[in-house]
Formats: sequence, C-alpha cells, structure tokens
Amino acid sequence: TTACALTLWAAAIGTLIASCLPQLAFAQTSAHPSALTLHALLDSVRANYPAIQATVGRVRAAQGRRTTAGTFGNPVLSYETDQTPFPGGRALVGMVRQTMITAMVPLESFYQRGPRITRANAEIRAAEADVMSVRQQVGLDAAAAYYRLAIAQIAVETTEDLAGWLDSVVAYNRPRVREGVTSEADLIRSTIERDRVAAEGAMQQAELLRARAALRAYVPSAIGATSVIVDDIPFQHPAVSSNDGISDAALQASAQTRGEVRAANERVTGSSAAISAERSMTVRQLAATIGAMQTMGQTSMIAGLSMPLPIFDRNRGELQRANAERDVAQFDLVTQQRAANASVRGAYDAAVLLTDRANVLTRRDTSNLLRRAEELRRIALGAYREGAVPLLQVIDAARSWADSRSTYYRTVFEQQLSILMLLVAQGQDLFTTLPAVTPNGGSN
Repeated sequence: TTACALTLWAAAIGTLIASCLPQLAFAQTSAHPSALTLHALLDSVRANYPAIQATVGRVRAAQGRRTTAGTFGNPVLSYETDQTPFPGGRALVGMVRQTMITAMVPLESFYQRGPRITRANAEIRAAEADVMSVRQQVGLDAAAAYYRLAIAQIAVETTEDLAGWLDSVVAYNRPRVREGVTSEADLIRSTIERDRVAAEGAMQQAELLRARAALRAYVPSAIGATSVIVDDIPFQHPAVSSNDGISDAALQASAQTRGEVRAANERVTGSSAAISAERSMTVRQLAATIGAMQTMGQTSMIAGLSMPLPIFDRNRGELQRANAERDVAQFDLVTQQRAANASVRGAYDAAVLLTDRANVLTRRDTSNLLRRAEELRRIALGAYREGAVPLLQVIDAARSWADSRSTYYRTVFEQQLSILMLLVAQGQDLFTTLPAVTPNGGSN
C-alpha cells in the first residue's frame, strides 16, 4: 500500500510538472540553434526565394524594353558609283564616272516613340507591382508552412506528455492489480489508452516531418531549421482591435493598393498605348534621304522622301488585336478589383472573429482554457486515487486536456495567420509591417 501511495504521489507530481513542460519547451525553443522565428523566415524568403528573384528579373527585362522603345532608328548610309568599268576591264569611252553618297533617316521612330515609351513605362510599373504581389503571396505561403510546423510541434509535445502521463497511470495500476485493490480491467483499459496515444503520436510525428520538409522549401538548406518559435499571444492590428470596425469603402480603398490590382491597372494603360502605336504603324517605313552626287568634277545635292502608300495594308489586323488586348486588360482589372475587395472583407471578418476568440482563450486568469483543463485532469486523477470516480472519467479528463491544448494553440496560430492574411489583402508589405504581440497580462 505504501508503494502504491508513493507511486501515486510521484505520478501526481510528475503530472503537475509535465503540464508545464510543453509550454516551457515551446517557449524556450529559441535556445536551440536550429530554431526559426517568423522574422528570420521572412527575411530569408525575401533575400533568397527563387520566385521573387525571377520577378525582379522581369523588371530588368521590362527596363530593357523601355530602353529599346526610347531609341531612334539607325540611319542608312549608302555609297554608289556609276559609269565605271568592271575591275580589270578596259576604260569606258565617252562616259564620265559618277559617285553618289546618301544617308537615309527612318522617320517612323519619331512619331512612334511616344506611344512605345508610354507602353514600356506601364510594363515596368506592372512588373514592379508583380514583384510585390509575388512577394506577398510567397511570404504568406511561407508563413502558412511555418504555422503548420508549429501546430505539428504542439501536437507531438502534447501527445508525448499525455503518453507519459498514461504511463504513470499504468504504473500506478499494475501493483494495485497484483494486490487485488484494483480490477484488472482498469489496467487493461489504461494500457489500451496508452498504446492508442502512442499510435496517435506516431502519426503526428509523421505530420511533423512533412511539415518540416514543407518549410524547408522556403529557406536555404544551410539554415536547416528543425523547429520554429511562435509566441502564444494573438497579433494586434489597429483595424481589428478597434471597436468601431471599418467601413467597406475603407477596406476597398486599401484593396486597390494590392499588387495584383496595380499591375492590372498598368496593363490597361500599356494596352491603350499599344493602340496608339498600332495606329501610327498605318504608314510604315517613312524615311528622308539626303546626299551628294559628283559628276564631271561638280557636286550636286540629293534629297528625297519615301513613303509607302497604305492601300492594301492599313494595319487593321494589328489594330483589332490591340483593341481586343485592351478590352481583355480592362476585364482583368475589374476581376482583380472584385477579388481584392472580396478578399479584404473576408480577411477582415475572419481576423476579427479569431482575434476575439483568441483574446478570450489567452486571458491570464483562472478562466484560462489551459489552466482549467489541467485542473480537471489533476482533480480527476486525485478522485480516482480516492476511489471516487472510475478510470474512464480520468481518461476522459486526459483527452479533454489534450484537445484543449491543441485547440488553444491552433486558435492562437490561426489568429496570427489571419492577421498576416489581412495585411496582404490590404496591400501592405508583409515583410516590413509584421505586427507585434501584446500580452493580455501575465504569462501562462
């Protein structure tokens, strides 16, 4: 009996200590050299992720097209000689050699230069907006992978703690069964529950490995992050934290700053300039010629203007294509605006809902979800020791503790991710406006 009592007290003390270990282990992961913070992840993505670097390369390509659009056509220099014998042939009798030097300057680049420059400048601005759009999306995807790993970490830590707690219950029941104090059914039931939790832990370990691999796609292999550090406090956002809410007009105005909308707007500008450029192509190969001709020791001037007659080809096909592309760009702009408005409203409403719930869960008082779940598990174990409740009630309390801990952290992490999604929906730079956490009180 004394041995059983000591075992029970050891289990109770172990449970109390173990209840603090998951939070401490999660909060102190920063001591691990391979732990990764959200700031470090986003800094690495901004500096090294290939998709972002590719969009920066597209900006340089657009700048190259702008250089080409602003240049003038090269002049054509011609030298001709007339009434001269073939090399090695006899001299021509009664014919005087003539030489002519001319320079032909193409004129179409002068009147086509303006629309081309306008279009090229719009393409540069669209490419720069695409950089912001891709950066935002990649950053949000990386943050989602980051929180996926954080949730997997919490699940593994919770299951390991629960398995250890159930081990103590099995160890407590085994001698009591031998002494005839406890029925063998309790030992079998606690053993089955422990094995079930162990199997659940294996599946969660597999998810942890998958989540870790998914996160490594966003960081260089040299970093080799094996764990992440996440604050268990909700993010604060001025629009979400205010009790006055925010109007649809304000949300829609912020949505217009998104990279997708800005890029679509610039493509409308560029396609309109392309129509002007195609209109100017109705008269092509317009050129002016000036030169000199020398005959019998006298030099005369040559001047001329060449212009094709737009009789058969009036560039109607290209004009039709340019107008169609302008219409497509306008429809795409409307589509992007609608998607942005819907996205920012959905992101805002979700952030408000999750922030309210997360603030309730993370209150640092006796109503805190984790504290109540841990208290229930402790009371159930004590009552079971006194013979006041059956084993199933103890197991139910243990499951309730594990579910509560999982729900707690999932809610907090989802709230943090929802704030990041709201920042992206509003067109703010995720890499420079990452919100801070504001505690609701003391630590858990």
